[in-house]
This record gives sequence, structure tokens and C-alpha cells, in this order.
Amino acid sequence: MLYVYLISESSSLLSSCKLRRQFYLNSMHKPGDVVLGGLFNVHYTSVFSKLSFTSDFGTAGFRHAMTMAFAIDEINKKPNLLPNVTLGYSLYDNCATLVIGFSAALLLASGQEEQFLLQEECLGTPPVLGIVGDSFSTFSIATSDVLGLFNLPIVSLPSSVLLDRQRFPSFFRTIPSDAFQVRAMIKILKRFGWTWAGLLVSDDDYGLHVSQTFQSDLAQSGGGCLAYSEILPWGENPAELKRIVEIMKRSTARVVIVFAHQIHVIQLMEEVVRENVTGLQWIASEAWSAAAVLQTPRFMPYLSGTLGIAIRRGEILGLRDFLLRIRPDLHIINFLINTFQVMQFWEYIFDCRFAPPPAGWVEAGGEVCTGQEDLESVGTELLDVSDLRPEYNIYKAVYALAYALDDMLQCEPGRGPFSGHSCATLQILKPWQLIHYLEKVNFTTSFGDQVSFDENGDALPIYDVMNWLWLPDGRTKVQSVGLVKKLASKGEELTLDEEKIFWNFDSKQSPLSVCSESCPPGTRMARKKGQPFCCFDCVPCSEGKFSNDTDSMECTSCPEDFWSNVQRDHCIPKKTEFLSYHEPLGICLTTTSLLGTFICAVVLGIFTYHRSTPMVRANNSELSFLLLLSLKSCFLCSLLFIGRPSLWTCQLRHAAFGISFVLCVSCILVKTIVVLAVFKASKPGGGASLKWFGAVQQRGTVLVLTSIQAAICTAWIVSASPAPHKNTQYHNDKIVYECVVGSTVGFAVLLGYIGFLAILSFLLAFLARNLPDNFNEAKLITFSMLIFCAVWVAFVPAYVNSPGKYSDAVEVFAILASSFGLLLALFGPKCYIILLRPERNTKKTQSKGGCSISQTFLVCYYHLVDIHVQIPRADLSIWCI
Repeated sequence: MLYVYLISESSSLLSSCKLRRQFYLNSMHKPGDVVLGGLFNVHYTSVFSKLSFTSDFGTAGFRHAMTMAFAIDEINKKPNLLPNVTLGYSLYDNCATLVIGFSAALLLASGQEEQFLLQEECLGTPPVLGIVGDSFSTFSIATSDVLGLFNLPIVSLPSSVLLDRQRFPSFFRTIPSDAFQVRAMIKILKRFGWTWAGLLVSDDDYGLHVSQTFQSDLAQSGGGCLAYSEILPWGENPAELKRIVEIMKRSTARVVIVFAHQIHVIQLMEEVVRENVTGLQWIASEAWSAAAVLQTPRFMPYLSGTLGIAIRRGEILGLRDFLLRIRPDLHIINFLINTFQVMQFWEYIFDCRFAPPPAGWVEAGGEVCTGQEDLESVGTELLDVSDLRPEYNIYKAVYALAYALDDMLQCEPGRGPFSGHSCATLQILKPWQLIHYLEKVNFTTSFGDQVSFDENGDALPIYDVMNWLWLPDGRTKVQSVGLVKKLASKGEELTLDEEKIFWNFDSKQSPLSVCSESCPPGTRMARKKGQPFCCFDCVPCSEGKFSNDTDSMECTSCPEDFWSNVQRDHCIPKKTEFLSYHEPLGICLTTTSLLGTFICAVVLGIFTYHRSTPMVRANNSELSFLLLLSLKSCFLCSLLFIGRPSLWTCQLRHAAFGISFVLCVSCILVKTIVVLAVFKASKPGGGASLKWFGAVQQRGTVLVLTSIQAAICTAWIVSASPAPHKNTQYHNDKIVYECVVGSTVGFAVLLGYIGFLAILSFLLAFLARNLPDNFNEAKLITFSMLIFCAVWVAFVPAYVNSPGKYSDAVEVFAILASSFGLLLALFGPKCYIILLRPERNTKKTQSKGGCSISQTFLVCYYHLVDIHVQIPRADLSIWCI
């Protein structure tokens, strides 16, 4: 690298400094009271010599330099801006080379005087008060790192990595930083649903910083991921370019984002054309989004439809006329001291050489430049002022420095912002003083744009969104289709006119660029192992979960009473299940219950009608009627187990069931005891036992036994009441409405008490089975209790193992089976005799002779159980004929 060395020769009175080396750079200068510096890329290749010039001339870079010259000339003519102060300029060509750009910056900072004296007090203005440029981030970093030490303000174009205000305190930019451009790109990706894209960047600070920022911001926003990220090489490197293009061909990403300079894109497109890679949607950074050099018939079949981020366009009135006045003649352009750059431009535009021409030039048919050629007759890019973007921001940068200087010179002594409320003057002026005013500058351009800088030195962030059209006649048009600007809430707003966008695809629609198709509602994304998060499989939601959005990361569980539908895209109420009156099983059980009730009513009617017959009276008609009523209640209580459970049905069903069956079994038990008591009384000396078990005692026994069950039910309901319950354990997609018993102990005691009475009745009846059998019910009771016990013994395991409504069905079945068993076993034979064998329904069992034991038992039985027949024991012989 080349440096400027200052050597000090000190003495007691005077010191002087001398430049050790002089740089010979392409430049243009104009004197003034205050000089502004400029760094521009006019040439692409450097030849570091005093008299030589570069051959790769850049018209755009030359127009940038001329724009700064025009802005200074315009400011000098304004009476209300910097009155009595003339601005000058020193403009240097960096030749797209870091060392030349850095050398030019040092020349601007130190001046070009070969020797100067050092005074005790520094007076006068510095060589330059501020610098406009450089447009390359790498060059700006090198320049700002050094010149920032002297607080020399630099107002540049896009420079992405100079965001550290501590490191670069004197750096300002007139367009948004590349960080904002990255966020604008991500907004576009999101707008069109492009979640799978490739990224190509230049191999410099601009590209590398953008690559890092883009990947981190893209990941944070969740807007997509990169299929590949490659660095475009500097210079000629066909092998590397071929490798990158092969990656692009193999990739499924249809969107390619390029953050690079024009030269990189040109080299890339040459390889793209060579490999004939089509079907890509290009997204251009501001560095090449409006580059005319790429809008050629060779490239446009591939680049047509490109979307790009471009610097905000503006209008500069009078610039074209200023450019038309450019002539390589000092008498015509007396505002230029050095016309060297103009002569190079002239030779480039008109393809001629000034005298004396190089040897052999004229012989080869070359023209000699006269300086009078007509610029307007040549279709040069220089005069195209219809799309001023970098030029407009250079124009704003010059005006920002001018307004800051004007504010500084208007400072009133004693009210200044510096030490002791002092002000800066042209006689005592330091660059850092201008920075103070530059940070507070605020003005509006003739185009209507407001210019100010935030705490990071950035201007108001706003970009145009451009679209490349290739018209049928072969012409190219770059049109604005929207803009991206920063909002007060620190977010970005993207505005697009999608109807204006030209898509270079057969469908004329936005392309699809995704690693995996969007997951429809009812599915969730399952990331593929080892691949970016944009690559995923769509997995259906499991039962009971749903997703009603596309690309859901997780499926959401349905609420408790809901279940996912077949498509798994929303929840529907779960099906409810209970033993219903409307289903076949419920209808059958209800019909059976009502049938049993009806039969009980018929039997009750028969017994009522024949209540005076011996068959009814011999079997204790009062207990028989009570037994029939209890059986009817047993049949009816089964209806409480059918239908949707509620609190009152849950509480009542088991209580009614328990009390009804205890009443029934108590009547049977008392009947059995009566049979045994009568048989014992029929024996000699056994008559005393009858007085202890008369009709009152029988009623009391039934009442006491039933009251015990009522007490058990009351205690159960009060302590742990049965209640309705929504059970989701049996079926995930169903709600089974059931009654929980509340207390298993209470339910067990209720059943156990019924079982105890049933077993006791069975045992007593079994003992009395061989007694005289004309009207003896012992065998019928034995058989009925055997059926009853068998049903309820089978009930317990069936009930425990039956889920949901089937447990209720099992209990109803047990109630009905045991009730029918008792009804048929106890009253079936009696109804048969009463209705079909009336001849057997008589008290007379023997036509002649004395009373047998059976006859004696029978008469005693009548006497004991029939409260309407009062026959003294002494008159029992009248029953024997």
C-alpha cells in the first residue's frame, strides 16, 4: 500500500512539512473558499502513471462526478445558500482499485502542497471540508477508518458495514444501509411466498456483510431459507463460475438473489447464457437493479422479469444542459482546471484521439478529435437523465454538506454549540465542527424529498422496487412497480402494484419457489432431518387434534367436549353415548320393562278379582298384593337407567332399585317364615309360636327390613351421592354419559343387603320344601330365589366388565331378569290354578276320614296368614270331613 508520510523539521521558531511522494491520479479541480472532495469510479482498470490514463472508461461514474460539479455550481449561484462563500471541489477517480481510492482520500485530507509551514495556531480552512463517496463498502471502510481519526465528514452512497457509530463517527449516507435493503428483499420474498431461494454475493465487504445479515434476518423473520449461498469471484475465474451455475441448475430454488456489482453480474450472466439456465426469477440489489449494461438482447431472455431494489429516483433540473456544455476546451468550460478526464470521456464517446494521436492511429482510419463534436447527436448514456438514482443521492450529499456549512456560518457569537458558546468560522474551522451541524441538517430538495440523518448517520430509508420488461420490439424498459419505506414504528412497509409486474414465465404468473409444498389444513410440518426448516413433510394430525392453517408447526388439541373431524381441519362436538330410548337396545329394554309392569298389573287384577278364593287367601293375600306392587316398582325402576343421566336420575335409580328389591325379597322372606311357623305350630305343643308371628308382626318385619335399605340409600346419597359423569376414557371420539356410584362401598352395601335377604329366603325356603304341598309355596320360593341369586351373581362380573352404556344395560337386564324370575316362579303356578284349574282352588283336600297332618298344617296356615278367617284351634276338626 501507498502512504503519505509527513516529516517535521523542528526548530525553536519554525517548522515545515514536506510530502515524501506525490500521487498522480485522474482528477478534476475547481478552487473555492471551501473545497469539497469527491471519490468516484470513472475507470475499471488502473495504470498508476503521471501521464497515462485508463482505457476502461465508465460513463456512469463520469456522470456521477459531473453531478457533483453541477450541484456545487448550482449552490454557488444561489443567493440564499452560503452567500459570500464560493464552493470548490476536488474530484478523484478511484479506478475501482482500493489502493488508488485510499491514496486519493489521503490527498484530499492532507492537500497537494509539496511543502507548507506549521504555525503555532492553525488558521484557515482544511484542504477539503468534507468528502462525497466512495460507493464501494470496502473503500469506504478503509477511508473512514483513517479519516475518521481527524473527524473529516464523509457523505457516501450505499455502504453496508459502516453501522458502528463508535468506529465511524464521521460517516453519513444519503441512502438506506444495506441492512434495510436486506429487510426489503425479505419483504418481497414473503409477499410472493418464496421460501426457497439462492443467494449470490460479491467477494468483498459489501457482499460478505450482506450474506451474513441476510441469513440471520431471514432466519429471524421465518420468511424462508436459502437453498445455497455462493460468493462470486473477482476477476476471471471460469471454473468457479461454472461450479456456481451448476449449483443453480441442480437446485429446486426458482428465485436467485444477487448482491453484487455490475462486473460480477456480467461475468455470471455470461456463464448462465453459456449453460442456458432458464426459468429463474432474479432479484437484484441496488448495485445492478438499473444497470443498462445488462439490458442487452443477449442477457434479456434470462433477466427479463427481474425484480430489483433501486435507490430512490429523483429529478435534477438543469443537469442535462450542464452535461451538454461539457467541452475539452478551457475557454468553454472555464470552471474546470484539469480537463484530463473530459478528454478521456470525449475520446471514449466519439472514438477519436486528440492531437497528437498515437502512432498509426490515423493510418488505421482513426478520427482526430476536434473538441467541437456534438454530444446530442450521439446516443450516450451520459445524457440520459430520466432515471437518476445514484446521481440524485450524490446531489443530496453535496447539498447536505452545503446546508450544514451554511448553518454553521450563521451561528451568532456567544450562542454557539461549542466550548464557551463559541462559533466556528472560515478563519478557524475544524472538520469535526461541521459534523455537529451535519447531524442536525434538515432540508427539502427541489424534487420534494426531505433529507436528514438519524443517530446512525442514515437518511430516511426508502427504496423503489423495479421490474425489467423486454418489449416485443426488442427494447428494454425498467419500470417502478412499488416502494419499500421505513415506518415510524420501525417496521418496513412494502407497497407493490402486482398488476404491473412482468413475469418471464409461460404462465405469466409469479413462480413457485419452495422446498416443500405448503401443508394444507389438517396436517403439520415435520422437518426433514439434516435439511433446512423449509424442507419438511406434511404429517396428518393425530386423532383429537387439528390445524386450520396452512404450514402449521403443531396440531392443536381439541377442547374436551370436541373431536377432530375426518379432515382434521376443525373440531366438531363429540358424539354422545348413553342408553337411549331411541336405540334398539333401549327400546327392547323399555318394552320389556313395560311388559313386566303390565303383567304385574294383570296378576294383581286376577288376585283382586279372586281374592276370596282359597288359593289367594292361603298365600296371605296382603303380602301377595304387596309383593306384586314391589315387583311392579322393580320393573319401573329399570326405566331410570334409560335416557341421558341427570343428577336426580342418578340418585333415584339406585335408591329405587335397592328399596324395591328389598321390599320384594322381604315379602318373600316373611312368607317363608310364615310357612315354617305354621308347620311348627301344627305339631303338638307348638301352638305358642303362632302368637309371636301374627299379621302385625309380618307387616312390621317387612317395614323394618325395608327401612334398613332406605337408611343405607339415604346415607349413601348424603355422603357420596351418585352423579352424572362425562366419560371420555372408553372412546376418544365419544362422550359416554354415565352415573358414577360416588361411593363403591355404598353400592356394595346396597347389593350385599339385598343378597343377604335373598340367600336367607333361599335357605329357609329350601328347609321348608318338603312340607305339605297343596298350598305350600316353599318350593316356589326356593326356585325363585335360586333364579334371583343366579342372576345377580352373574351380574357382578358382567357389570364390571361392561363399558359405558352397556353397564347400564347389564344392570337393567339383571333387574328385569330377576323380576321376571320372581313373578313367574311365584305367581305363574297360582295363576295357572286360578284360571285353568279352578277345581284345585279349594280348601277340601280329603273326602273322608280324619284330619291328616297336612290338613292340620293347612288349616293352621289359613288361620295364621288370613286375617279375615278367625278359627279357634279347638275347632280345627271342622275342617276334617
